[in-house]
Amino acid sequence: MLNLDNICSLSEFQRNTKSVLEHIKQTGLPQVLTVNGKAEVVVQDAASYQKILNLLDRLEAIEGIERGLKSMKQGKGRPADEVLQRLASKFDIPTE
Repeated sequence: MLNLDNICSLSEFQRNTKSVLEHIKQTGLPQVLTVNGKAEVVVQDAASYQKILNLLDRLEAIEGIERGLKSMKQGKGRPADEVLQRLASKFDIPTE
């Protein structure tokens, strides 16, 4: 969560890059950089960024599963054994 401690001007960041980066690494929180008083850029440590990317991947997977379940509830899907049988026939795959 962002707070006023995580906002500084781009000029301040340029003057104190080393200390700002150290603060980012210690807290794991992103730093919002402003230009002319408006938020322009967010600086974040790589580990925190990777964590966000991993969470995004999970959310996208969950969303896909939810779409699939909704589709099945609407009767748009077919049972797995039916699909597997059809694929086996199409590609001449032996079945048990």
